[in-house]
Amino acid sequence: PGSDAELHVKKRFPHKTTRHARGVRVPTIRSFLFGMKLTFQRGAARGLEAVYHFTFTGKETSEATVEIRQGQLTVIEGHSGTPDLHIRADSATWLGFLAGEKNLFWALLRGKIRLRGPIRYLQAFGRCFPR
Repeated sequence: PGSDAELHVKKRFPHKTTRHARGVRVPTIRSFLFGMKLTFQRGAARGLEAVYHFTFTGKETSEATVEIRQGQLTVIEGHSGTPDLHIRADSATWLGFLAGEKNLFWALLRGKIRLRGPIRYLQAFGRCFPR
């Protein structure tokens, strides 16, 4: 729901009933980083120009840079450039948050997820990927 595909179907086939695909559970951080390229919504990213640094700790460690510019998504292994928002997260907590099992607010309070930068960038990031 709320994806570019749904908007296209409603516009192109207004007389048909829209059916939604079920979400896919992300089992690893590696699959999260790869899957962003597949689920990125260009329409929702319109006007967003931001660089995100992700640092994952815990069971699965990884660093990545995600850049959104002119409706395009780039995912780079490692940190590159100056981020608008740096997200440092325990990998299990982040995957639980994506699955809807963990609450972002509590993860932030407990320090399992830490943000360095304006939280509005996290909200804008979330809009670019349908749930």
